[in-house]
Amino acid sequence: MSAETVLSIADQSVMVIIMVCGPLLLIALVVGLVISIFQAATQIQEQTLAFIPKILAVFFGLILFGPWMLSKMLTFTQNILSSLPNYIR
Repeated sequence: MSAETVLSIADQSVMVIIMVCGPLLLIALVVGLVISIFQAATQIQEQTLAFIPKILAVFFGLILFGPWMLSKMLTFTQNILSSLPNYIR
């Protein structure tokens, strides 16, 4: 296995990770921003206030994006496993 092959697999892996985690991270970011704006407007300085809405939003994001995320991960895994004999040579 050459260095180019290893770097290509690593690059594909990072791209799949970013694609799979990206929507959930964006949801958590937006909810956190909305909660922090609400806290600044009402002058409520409770740090634990943002946790429950973020957890619920990420949970609903998992429900919404879960099938798509699973198909991306399965496609990547199938590609890696089907190319395994080529990597061994």
